[in-house]
Amino acid sequence: MNLDDGPLDPFLDDPADPAALLEDNEPAQPLSDEERSDVMADLAELADFRRALEPQGIEGITVECADCGEQHFFSWELMAANLRALLGEGRTHVHEPAFAPDQDAYVSWDYARGYADAVQALSKRR
Repeated sequence: MNLDDGPLDPFLDDPADPAALLEDNEPAQPLSDEERSDVMADLAELADFRRALEPQGIEGITVECADCGEQHFFSWELMAANLRALLGEGRTHVHEPAFAPDQDAYVSWDYARGYADAVQALSKRR
């Protein structure tokens, strides 16, 4: 197992997996060429964000969930694993939400983009 693939499913190969009760009525559709290109660009951008923000103590990205309306907190590794899963499987893996994350250690994608852009602009001035 590659450690960048995110945490293992605790019910992997368990015949009593509660998710077995859920029917997958809609199998994942392959990504279009444009969607694949977008996800690959997101992966590259995420790596830039991490390089700029991790030394500042930022642990990852926060995303507002469309289903529940709450903020979800993704470590750099988990967000990258989700994006790679989209590329490979057309969907993200199921994962447990972060337990009591330090909310100040996570930033939105837009904040991360602005910060990384500012760092890059400042480095060009030197």
